[in-house]
Parts: sequence; structure tokens; C-alpha cells
Amino acid sequence: MKFCSPIRWSGGALLGVAAFVCVVGAQPAKRAMELEDIFRLKRVSEPQLSPDGKRVAYTVAEVLKDENRTNADIWIVNADPSTGSGQAAGAPRQLTNSPKRDAHPRWSPDGKWIAFESTRSGDSQIWVIAADGGEARQLTTIATGAAQANWAPDGKSVAFVSAVFPEFSERPFKESDRLNKERLDAQEKSKVKARLFDALLYRHWDGWVEGKRQHIFVVPVADAAAAGGFGGLTAGEPRDVTPGPNDAIPTSDTFTEGDEYAFSPDAKELAFTAPHHVLREQAWRTNHDIWVVDLATGAKRNVTADNPAADGQPRYSPDGKYLAYRAQRRAGFEADRWELRVLERATGKISNLTESLDQSIDAIAWGPRSDGLAFTTQVKGTAQIWVAKLEEGAALTAKTRAIVTEHANSDPAFAPDDQSVFFLRAALNHPAEVMCMKRGEGAQMITHTNDELLGMISPVKAESVTVVGAPSTGSGQAGGTPVQMWILKPPGFDASKKHPLVFWVHGGPQSAFLDSWSTRWNAQLWAAQGYVIALPNPRGSTGFGQKFCDEISGDWGGKVYEDLLACLAHLEKQPWIDPTRMAAAGASFGGYMMNWFNAHLDKFRCIVNHDGVYNFDSMYGTTEEVWFDEWDHGQPWANPEFNKFSPHRFAANFKTPTLIIHNDLDFRVPTSEGIMLFTMLQRRGIPSKLLMFPDEGHWVLKPGNSERWHQEVFAWLKAYLK
Repeated sequence: MKFCSPIRWSGGALLGVAAFVCVVGAQPAKRAMELEDIFRLKRVSEPQLSPDGKRVAYTVAEVLKDENRTNADIWIVNADPSTGSGQAAGAPRQLTNSPKRDAHPRWSPDGKWIAFESTRSGDSQIWVIAADGGEARQLTTIATGAAQANWAPDGKSVAFVSAVFPEFSERPFKESDRLNKERLDAQEKSKVKARLFDALLYRHWDGWVEGKRQHIFVVPVADAAAAGGFGGLTAGEPRDVTPGPNDAIPTSDTFTEGDEYAFSPDAKELAFTAPHHVLREQAWRTNHDIWVVDLATGAKRNVTADNPAADGQPRYSPDGKYLAYRAQRRAGFEADRWELRVLERATGKISNLTESLDQSIDAIAWGPRSDGLAFTTQVKGTAQIWVAKLEEGAALTAKTRAIVTEHANSDPAFAPDDQSVFFLRAALNHPAEVMCMKRGEGAQMITHTNDELLGMISPVKAESVTVVGAPSTGSGQAGGTPVQMWILKPPGFDASKKHPLVFWVHGGPQSAFLDSWSTRWNAQLWAAQGYVIALPNPRGSTGFGQKFCDEISGDWGGKVYEDLLACLAHLEKQPWIDPTRMAAAGASFGGYMMNWFNAHLDKFRCIVNHDGVYNFDSMYGTTEEVWFDEWDHGQPWANPEFNKFSPHRFAANFKTPTLIIHNDLDFRVPTSEGIMLFTMLQRRGIPSKLLMFPDEGHWVLKPGNSERWHQEVFAWLKAYLK
């Protein structure tokens, strides 16, 4: 297997694209991917560059099927790719080796220590370990658990996040911690498990909120050679620096991108992202603000109060002059375009650096000289890395350009000398690995976690095509809008023969099928079952301009449906597609579209519907994030066309055999949606099955459940397509 596509970095900027470099030599492909490979392949994430730029710490997760769980450990590798490909000088080194989860590594400013979160003592707590190796020691013992550790730039303290009962948060730590523990113990011991709520967002994704709020704590640490210190560090008493009734970290991961808080370079201030201050309105308002807290006085102030939409991901420039963050403009719209904004701390002046860029900003990272930032953004089925070079003048502006443009890239970080950029990369035919790109040189992989196994598998190439979809609203132009689609053909594909097709629809709906790897819906694995797999990016998909994304709101069965039909028509015309053997599959919004297909289309032999929306009325009343439904459909009592595109209205038209998958802990699209659909299909005599997992939420994550999910899905497809 070979992934070579060198690029060059010249003229002070990266100008090209880097694909995966060679991961295996001239070793012949041996077989197609099989289900067990999903569990054999290790999962690389969270790369963190050391302060001196010489090493990278990262997380490697490994599936333990016998225990029906995934374990994670921290690894370190030499940041120089020339010695990082398995040779003795640069061989990756496993830093932690606990049977429990170790993750979220963060370097101390002097590079001596790595703080991480771990469940090795039971619940999640912050631990520290010497970067050169040794025994890890526990740094926190807070009753409510600790996560998301970050070091203060002076190395004298560590911040972390803990979900606490806010009514105790103003009290001294020992007292509040005792009261939190007593409350938790009482809940655990009580024979009555009733829950009482008086405000929305009382549950989220797959968990119950139960009155707790996410607060940020700061614990002082000091280097100590004395015996009994925490791995050479002593820890003081944690202090809640965001006390009060509200969260200091967004309750919804829709508004998070990495750590949502940061220390100022002088360690005197901490910036954080807080949801709307009125608790009962957080379920339908997307107004998140950047706050700063003076760590000496505890005084807090809202620095983005003038923006009624979402702000987030605060990042201080290394020189302390600026505070960068990302922001949306339209209140109530979770999928609005994220813009890169910079606050000049001395004057409070805010500048929009990407106002003319029709792309949404994801992760933000400052360059070491405070004269520019890197950010990630989706572009036409890829996740790219761009840079914004600051230009100071009467107004702060920036020149932006793409520096890494192929596949799916994330977690960018620049070396201290500004000569290299590090990032995580995945593709439809390759799981994530850590990459490095130096000035004047081609990009190279510096981790090779899955080389041995990948060398045994024949990868399927992902092809990109563009078809003409529905016309754009108000465009005034003849013809339709371009719609991009990925296609993967099965191993051993023979263009002279006709092959069955499985047509996917992604969730969101404001998301996209990227050239990326997935451990849940893996296109490589599905293609290996003998199918052509199509991954279209219709209206509502991100990375194709904000208008393209907007045009699904209020129109779930309109232009997006036309786009999908255009993609399907393109496939039906291909001589290697058998139009009599086609199936469709989708999850979340994709599951909704499976219902819409069933009511309006008679082209598929069977359908796979995972967590799909069936009835708009019941969905509105049972989902947790109300802002989403209200933006895309309105309120059922106020909008006479609220149910215009609700599939349940067309139940009499359903006829396609359907496998329904729904999970008891899915609070985003609750089980009532799947149960109502199954009841209707059964009552009407339409072949159908309902697969339910009592211990899963919106996704199927546990290895044993994932295996059963794949077995049922593939058996269902085989029964109708083979």
C-alpha cells in the first residue's frame, strides 16, 4: 500500500497538498478489509507538540473485544519524521500502560511533565507523569471527577473541568467537595431513582444533567523532589474559578472545538466559553459568550456580550496582545458560518479576519510569533488547514490561504521555530496518523500505528464526482447547483460487470461526508462486502459555502431530495451499476431521508435506517436541543407548515423493506421515532426488523454492540442485494 504525494513549502508559505506518505514498502495486497479489522486497527488522536517542538504526545486507543470496551494510552514519538518511522532513535514509546483509559495529554511549559485524564482510580481524575517515563501519580481527587487538564503558562498551576452541584460552588473547596460527595453518595444509595426537573436541557445526548454544572478549577502545583510528591509534583487545593449557577463550558458539543478555555500568557487570566446565562433558555438559544476571569480577584467579564449568536474556542496569542476566537452571526442557528475573530485586549476592538471567506472555521491555533493563526475548515469533502497572516494597520486584517488541502486534517500546531506544522490526518482509505510538514520538504507521517495490519489489506480508492443538483434559491441562473459525491468500488471491481449499489445519506443534516476514516460507518468495510458505496454531499452539507448549507433549513424534503435524486440518477447511468439491486442507508438526518425515500421513491430493494426522524411533532417534544428543530422547522403551534416534510404523514406510501436501528439512550432522536416507524411497517405487512441497544446513545460505540450492528446490517443487505 502506498500513499505518496509530496508538496513544497516555499516563499514563506505552504503552497501545496500532502497526502499520506509511504506506509508500507512494496508488499503485495493480500485481502479485502473484513469486519474484525475495525476492531484490530488502533485509533490515533489528540496529538500534542512538546514546548521545544522535539516530541509529540498522542493518544492511542485499542479495542478490547473480550471486555467489550476500548482502552486508551498516551504515547510519545520523536517529532522529526526522519527518525520517527520505527528506527531506534525515533521509535514511538508508550508512556502510560494502564488497563483503564488514559487520554487528553498536555505538556507542562518546561516539557518535563505530561498531565492527562485517567479512569485508573475509578472515575476520571487528572494524573501526571514525567515525560521521560516513570510512575504516574494522581493529581486530583475531586469527588465529581476531573477532565480536560491544561497547564498555566508559568507552570505553577493546572486547570481542569468538573461537573459540580452549583449550589455548593461558592463555599471553600473542602466543604463543597464534601457536600458534592454526600449528594452523589445519597443518589447512589437511594432506592428511589426518580428525577425532578424545572428547566429544559435536563438530559443531553445519552446522559442526564441532574442539576450539575461544568465548572473550571485551578489547582496550584510545585516541583518537589521530596518523597511522596505527585511524580515530583506537589498539588495544592483546587479552586473553583467559575462558581455560580451556570456552566463555564458548553453543555452541547455542537459549540465546542477542542478545549473551550485557555490561560493568558502571563497566567493571570483565564478565558472560557459559557452558554446563555438564563438556564431555562439554554435549550433554545445558541448564545454562547467568551468570558474572562481574573485569577487573583475572581472578577469575571463578558467580552463578546454584543454578539447574540455563538462565540467560542478562546485562544490567546503568545505575546498576550490578542484573544482569538470563532463566532457566528445568526442567533438560534447552530450551523451558521463560524468566523475567525480577534479581540485586541488593550482596546477591546474586535476584528473579523475571515469575513470574506465563505467557509466555516473549526480548530484555531496561533503561530509562535503571534503574527498569524492556523485554522481548519471543510472544503468540498475535505478538511483543510489554512493560515491567516495578520496585517496590522488602521484595522486588523489578514491574508488567508490553504496550506494542506487533501483528505481530512485536524489539530494543527506550529513548531516553536515556525519551520514545521504538525497535524492529524485521516482518509477514506486510511485511519488517522500524525503528520509533519517542514518548510521546503514534503509532508511525512511521524506515526505508523497501523502499518503492519494495513499492509495486509487492499485499500479501495475513493473517487470524487460532481453532478448537477437542484437550482439554488434566488440564483436567477439556469441550471442546477453542483453536488459532490464520493464513490468507492468493491475490491476486485470489474467494470464489465454490474454491481449492487448502497446509497448513503449523511446525518446532521448540516455536516458532510469527508475524505476521512470512520470506526462506525466505514465505507471501506461496506465496499468490501461487494457493493459500490456512494457518499453524496447534497444541500445542507458543510464545506460548499454557507448558502448551500442554509438551503436545507425548512426544506428537508425539497432541494436536498432533488440533489440526492440527481446523484442517484448519475449512478444508475453507469454501466457497472445494477439499477435493479440498489439499497439506501443513513443515520440521524440520513435516517430521516430513509423514511422520506420510503414514502416517495420506489427504487431501493431495502433500506437501513439508524436513529432516523419519523414524526416531526414527537421529535420536537422529546429531543433535547430545541434550537435545532425551531430553526429548521419552527414551532409546531406557530408554524402551520411545521409537518410539511414529516414522513409520518405519508405512511400509506411506504413499501420498502426496512431495518430499523434505535437505541434506548438516544436523547437526540429518541426511541419513539424508531418504534412508531416499526409499528407502522409491521401493521402494514412491510418486511421490517427493529434492532435496539439498551446501552447505546445516538451512536453504537461498544465493540460487542458494534459487531452485532454490522452483522445485522450486512445480513439485511445481503438478503436483498445478493
